[in-house]
Amino acid sequence: METQKGRKFLPDRRATCLVLIVIFICGIEALEMSTGKIPFLEAVNGSDVLLPCTYASCIGIHNLYFKWEFNDNGTMQKVIDSVIPTDNVEPSSIDIYRERVEFVGSSKSNNVSIIIWNVTFEDAGEYTCFGKNPKEKGKNHSAIFTLYVVDELRVVDNTLTIIIVSCVGGGIALLMIFMLLKNFTLFVLAKLEEKNKECLVSSSGIDNTENGLSGSKSTPKPTPKKA
Repeated sequence: METQKGRKFLPDRRATCLVLIVIFICGIEALEMSTGKIPFLEAVNGSDVLLPCTYASCIGIHNLYFKWEFNDNGTMQKVIDSVIPTDNVEPSSIDIYRERVEFVGSSKSNNVSIIIWNVTFEDAGEYTCFGKNPKEKGKNHSAIFTLYVVDELRVVDNTLTIIIVSCVGGGIALLMIFMLLKNFTLFVLAKLEEKNKECLVSSSGIDNTENGLSGSKSTPKPTPKKA
């Protein structure tokens, strides 16, 4: 009986260990906030700017609290905050604490992005996208996005790129011309060699005829007269 009980207990123990491992792995980074692969942007004064932020969780969310904050010389100023009840459910209310800011995210795409309309130089700086999922027992997660505001966008000097592309293109063109000349030269040499062979065969036939070899006709010599 003990053996049977032990056999029944072993799979349950393995299943429990597997569940604990999965929970542990997910718990390391259960919630992740991301501002994209390029977490900065250079915008022209007076333009409209999108500050991107998405979240992901392998254990799901429940009353996910998120907010955007602006770092004003070391003082964090709240820009916007709200609570997402659960997956694919939009927040019931969104509080905005800064002018010219609009929430454009959607929980259906795990998006909590915002737009700043008509940015000014005062809007430049670091913005933090913060998230807290109660399922994780109080763990906080955040991502930083940096906004630069300029009078005009810098013109990128493509001179070096154009020179490199021109050199590469010219090299390819020269290589193609060289290959064409090579093939044409080989073709001409092959024709000349073929013509020389024909000339040798023709001259060989003429020599055989003159020397009276097989296949040639020779003029018979007259029979000497008897005295």
